[in-house]
Amino acid sequence: MSETPELSPTDWVRQQTEKILAAGTTAAVDLDGMHVVLFTTIGAKSGKARYVPLMRVEEDGKYAMVASKGGAPSHPNWYHNVKANPEVTVQDGDAVMTRTAREVSGDERAHWWTLAVAAFPPYAEYEKNTDRQIPVFVLE
Repeated sequence: MSETPELSPTDWVRQQTEKILAAGTTAAVDLDGMHVVLFTTIGAKSGKARYVPLMRVEEDGKYAMVASKGGAPSHPNWYHNVKANPEVTVQDGDAVMTRTAREVSGDERAHWWTLAVAAFPPYAEYEKNTDRQIPVFVLE
């Protein structure tokens, strides 16, 4: 694993991450008033640590990672990283913790999907824009 996680090559994602890192808290950024959590994953092929800021979906100390990719037809790259390396670091505010991710399905996925759409309503539109079922990981 690399010592310093890599930033996203996507400008707006990299800028969000840089703001969080500079402030030391995810409270430094939001998306239209909705909270963001900073995840650190390990690359499936490279073994490099990578930052992944996502919308905050949390219940009872558990977090969800929603692999929406804005409703694109393919999963985001980080999806494959989490499948290969499910130990993920989570930063929520200034609290940092390590959790194990597992992809959920059935009723459990439906529950977390409802929470995700409540936390970030655009997920509902993303779901309409793709033929794939958007994966959801729960981190506990």
